[in-house]
Amino acid sequence: MLITYQAKHFFDGDTMHENATVTVKDNRVHSLAPQPGAKVIELDGLLAPGFIDVQVNGGGGALFNTETNIEGLRTISKAHSQFGTTAMTPTLITDDITRISMAADAMAEALAQRLPGVIGIHFEGPHLSTPKKGIHREKFIRAISDAELAQFCRQDLGKVIVTLAPENVPPDIIAELVRQGVKVCLGHTNADADTTLKALEAGATGFTHLYNAMSPLTSRAPGVVGAALADDESYAGLIVDLYHVHPISARAAIRAKGKNRIMLVTDAMAHVGSNVSELPFFDTRIVREGDKLTIPGGTLAGSALDMASAVRNSHLQLGLPLNDCLQMAALTPAAYLGLDHKMGKLQPGYQADMVLLDKHLEVSNCWIAGNTCFSAE
Repeated sequence: MLITYQAKHFFDGDTMHENATVTVKDNRVHSLAPQPGAKVIELDGLLAPGFIDVQVNGGGGALFNTETNIEGLRTISKAHSQFGTTAMTPTLITDDITRISMAADAMAEALAQRLPGVIGIHFEGPHLSTPKKGIHREKFIRAISDAELAQFCRQDLGKVIVTLAPENVPPDIIAELVRQGVKVCLGHTNADADTTLKALEAGATGFTHLYNAMSPLTSRAPGVVGAALADDESYAGLIVDLYHVHPISARAAIRAKGKNRIMLVTDAMAHVGSNVSELPFFDTRIVREGDKLTIPGGTLAGSALDMASAVRNSHLQLGLPLNDCLQMAALTPAAYLGLDHKMGKLQPGYQADMVLLDKHLEVSNCWIAGNTCFSAE
């Protein structure tokens, strides 16, 4: 079936257009021109590529660590689709090997069933730095073993990201993970710059929530932050909720690495897409106050951020061009995952993952592979 969408504003992943058409056939963009016999739907707003979130711990009241099954993944994906997220790598926070195996099995099942919006898995830990653990449970932080390697290197998990601390995982193990197709990110780390650079040389290509839970940049000790900002090739996730990173620091990072290397991420917890304000987390609880999530004592506990809000904040609060914000939410994470040949743009041949934003940059409609997954009407 051919459907032509007539949009007042249209961002194709690279360029903004006015009064443009996008024709979808089956699950892909067929043409950027009207087609004979196509059903025509007029859209009032900005049509853009769907957002891709590479760090999302939960949503809709479900946390992947506790709802570690395909139903939990379905709940999380559905919750985030109302905010324009059309693809994600659900993220498992540091846990025991049993939970890691359960998460891998759930992901394999979700991919086998082609669960909309789920393209792989992100293991955030457990091979982290205790001084930079954040809310990760210290009792689960440990050295990498064959058991974890076997799960990380499975070939039925789609895109796999592993966040680790390079001072605790040697370069040869990083290189082996990369050889097996794993995307290695550096995070929750107190490493120095030299250790960080060795990890990059071994094949690490990303930094998890830049600035947060990593050794800072100072004049004579660049730390992980300095190494990340100075490296031209690596990618970095950035949480633009205005709590995790000061706007000036966020702008500095984007200026240093560019829109092609900074990815907007949410680090969202189960609260997103849910009315609940307090949810259990291992032996503590995460409380929402406004748009801020903390555990007792005040430590930030992930975020209540969604991708549409990340785009809005980047445009309205950081003052960045809207094109750049949309690219950092879609094409850049697609490129990081090696999917920019079929995702992150709305051009012929690309998957029809689309989001419609109103004049306030709120989500009106969302489509995954040409199928409506959210409508505000």
